[in-house]
Amino acid sequence: MTKRILQGAFWIFVYLFITLAPLIILLVGPRPAGREFWRDLSVGLGFSGFSMLGLQFVLTARFKAIKAPYGSDIVYFFHRQISLVTFLLILAHPLILFTFDIRLLSLLNLATAPWAARFGVVSLLSVGALIGLSIWRKKLRIEYDRWRIWHGILAIAAVALAMTHIELRGYYLNTFWKQLFWGIYGFLWIGILAWVRVIKPILLLKNAYLVEEVIPERGNAVTVLLCPSKNKAITFSPGQFAWITAWDSPFQDHEHPFSFSGSAENKNRLSFTIKELGDFTARIKNLSKGQRVFVDGPYGSFSIDRHPHSREYVFIAGGIGITPIMSMLRTLSDRGDSRPLTLIYANKTLDSATFLEEIEKLPSKLNLKIVHVLESPPDGWTGEKGFVNTEVLLRHLPEERKPNWFEIFICGPGPMMEAVEKSLSRLGIPVGDYHSERFDLV
Repeated sequence: MTKRILQGAFWIFVYLFITLAPLIILLVGPRPAGREFWRDLSVGLGFSGFSMLGLQFVLTARFKAIKAPYGSDIVYFFHRQISLVTFLLILAHPLILFTFDIRLLSLLNLATAPWAARFGVVSLLSVGALIGLSIWRKKLRIEYDRWRIWHGILAIAAVALAMTHIELRGYYLNTFWKQLFWGIYGFLWIGILAWVRVIKPILLLKNAYLVEEVIPERGNAVTVLLCPSKNKAITFSPGQFAWITAWDSPFQDHEHPFSFSGSAENKNRLSFTIKELGDFTARIKNLSKGQRVFVDGPYGSFSIDRHPHSREYVFIAGGIGITPIMSMLRTLSDRGDSRPLTLIYANKTLDSATFLEEIEKLPSKLNLKIVHVLESPPDGWTGEKGFVNTEVLLRHLPEERKPNWFEIFICGPGPMMEAVEKSLSRLGIPVGDYHSERFDLV
């Protein structure tokens, strides 16, 4: 735990340093004579916004060392929220200029403005379009893969245009050290882009997986078993996920995230259990034996392995949210773990409960208590009915509720997880003792 805190603090420091470095560079050395404070303030905010824009590539580049202390959900949440701050800082740059010198509004005329201004305006428009498409993607009914392609194009365009704008203006590149700083910054950005768009896809191509079997499951889901075509299967912690590419090359950016559903102790193959929820998932059942699939992972911090000293584990799943939890249960079974476990599994009906038969057999291998919560139970059902609420949790959570005594893992539909988290808060369960996996990566 202490190690993760230190790692997290380190990356926060790095982020702040890179964000503030342009302001420091701006103040070091000679500045153009006769420049008003408001003009320097405008440039400083623009520099910081540009730095944060470049850092967005780092946040989404899936560097495991960066995501490890926080988890993917938190990193992507920060990526989305900080993008709004980034846009406001960049927007403040021209707004301050126009406020103090209305004549500068002429720079918005792309037909007559200098090239430096043209690049700056189009960069700003690219950032605005990037954020707008992300916020209103679902309302505009933009298909996920198409959105990802345009997201990447607009992001690259925004940074490249902004870099060109800075270079052409040249006011704050008047010393060797400032030129070196922006040169290194540009080199790092190009390096990250090369890693994401070229190097990583090449590595994935060299380490493809082959479809071994596609198994139908309850709840309109299928389990896909994959075996490595060359090297050993990647190792993962139970509860983590990976990005899957099928029917396409890794260069085409048509990948989707899915949790591992198999045991982390199985070193020979990977399994993913996927419910039909959209265009890509509807095609998964059509994968053929021997077909190549590309796996980028593992990612995520939703795992019992991050809390090995817990005395008990509680799992709360809704629908296909059972997938990462099943990986944890299977792993605990293979490890011969004897700790008390509780599984609270919510479904509309019992027949729709994925892995039902295997789950019912797990108590013979694990010290496991199973609680089914059914929205539409059959006649004569004596178990829990409705939804996982405070009363259900009160009846089935461990009696010993000291901080750090047990860890709770929650995965399912968003509204269910929010309701469960509120109930846990009402029951006085510390926030650090329960963990959610939302897959809210877009």
